[in-house]
Amino acid sequence: MSQRWLITGSSRGLGRALAEAVLAAGHRVVATARDPATLQDLAARYGDAVCLVALDVTDPTAAQKAVDTAMEAFGGLDVLVNNAGYGNVNSVEDTTLDDFRRQIDTNLFGTIIMTKAVIPLMREQRSGHIIQLSSVGGRIGAPGRAPYSAAKWAVEGFSESLVREMSLIGVRVTVVEPGGFRTDFAGSSTQLNEGRPEYDAVVGVAARAQRHSDGRQLGDPARAAQVLLKLASLEQPPFRLPLGSDALRIIEQADHAKLDELGRWRELSASTNFPSA
Repeated sequence: MSQRWLITGSSRGLGRALAEAVLAAGHRVVATARDPATLQDLAARYGDAVCLVALDVTDPTAAQKAVDTAMEAFGGLDVLVNNAGYGNVNSVEDTTLDDFRRQIDTNLFGTIIMTKAVIPLMREQRSGHIIQLSSVGGRIGAPGRAPYSAAKWAVEGFSESLVREMSLIGVRVTVVEPGGFRTDFAGSSTQLNEGRPEYDAVVGVAARAQRHSDGRQLGDPARAAQVLLKLASLEQPPFRLPLGSDALRIIEQADHAKLDELGRWRELSASTNFPSA
């Protein structure tokens, strides 16, 4: 059955791979980018099955226009993929407040803005699926990426609240947590700053590792796109889904460490109760 998709950040990386896979599978797509001219080849190949929309996800008016386009062109919307985002590498000390705000605006508020824009339509339909592209950095504090991790952790918390509400109106929510994929995210999309020597053991290492791994990441964007297609076909999709063996390994290690720490400090944690409790 043909679905109607809206994908943010469709011009490159996972967003581009997903838009191509969705269209190739016979679905219809509102493909968005800051510059929709980068998507003209999709329109040439797929005609009326794709609508190109200029979108800055931090602009509520533009977000509503994208949703209205889906309604006007396709009569509704089945899947929203909040994919647009980026993350620079730098120390907390050397990241300006403006840079914090820009990354959090795009990665967190962009997701919130787009989600709020589709909820009324999906509520009226009593159906839909919201897929949030988080990151392995939404489960661990990624070294040198405090603004990005702060935003992605917030996306996960936002989505935990969201899924409980959306379940009442027939709308599904899935948070996808990719590890390293061979996309532009590790290239021109990111400013890599090794920073001052005091933080080199984490920030410098992270910047150098990203430069070295660019083009060598384990993750295949085309295979990730097929996983997202499968997720959107499921009646009962998972709430969280790591993508990639590296993401699985990192998240498993982090979760075990958190449980170990919880156990070690359990007595101190419980010591705040009134004695009668």
